[in-house]
Amino acid sequence: MTKTRLNVDIYSDIACPWCFIGKRRFEKAVAALPFGENIDVKWHAFQLDPSAPEHFEGSGADYFVKEQGMPAEQIEGMLEHVSAQAAAEGLSFDMASVRPTNSFTALRLLALAKERDLGAAMKEALLSAHFEKGVDTGSRQALQRIADSVGLDPLESAEVLAGEKYAEAVRADGIRGRELGVSGVPFFVLEDRYGISGAQPSEVFEQALRQVWDEISAETESLKLISSVSPDGEACGPEGCS
Repeated sequence: MTKTRLNVDIYSDIACPWCFIGKRRFEKAVAALPFGENIDVKWHAFQLDPSAPEHFEGSGADYFVKEQGMPAEQIEGMLEHVSAQAAAEGLSFDMASVRPTNSFTALRLLALAKERDLGAAMKEALLSAHFEKGVDTGSRQALQRIADSVGLDPLESAEVLAGEKYAEAVRADGIRGRELGVSGVPFFVLEDRYGISGAQPSEVFEQALRQVWDEISAETESLKLISSVSPDGEACGPEGCS
């Protein structure tokens, strides 16, 4: 019997600009495919910088200079490049207003949203808040407002924000990702067969999805080790964003 669903696991962080850009490019590819409605996406947490402070007084550029030791000129060029790529995908990044923060609490809240079938809405809301609206996504008050806006139960989300619920789920996602060889995000795993690294152009996603769809439609049973179907795309890693 022909399989009619294509599973895609996406590892990403809400504090990663290329994760937002890659999300848009991937969505564009899915929308262009005749079998797009048969693609099941599952988001996984992959925290890039667990050591990041919960709050940082200063801009994103300040953070990379002070905490990562990156030259100011390199950071300026990086932020300009990211903003231009985001704009090409219809995103309005405001990199000057981005509030550097530790994403762990936001990822725990996202885990709750996924359990309540609100993961897609929460993922979008968190990314937009962080990169387009200058929201401090490390602030529990701000996260509560985002949770309310997507329809999460206020008491339930408040309980998550006040404690450590879903901490192990977030850590487990990161461990699984590293076992698969993920070192930067976004990272896309198609049917546990192929990995796509970085925010590839939509055409690359579309080609890869068609390839895997053809394989599973033909009832190809031999699973392959996860391997890259393209050169690495632009992504964020522990040392910063390319």
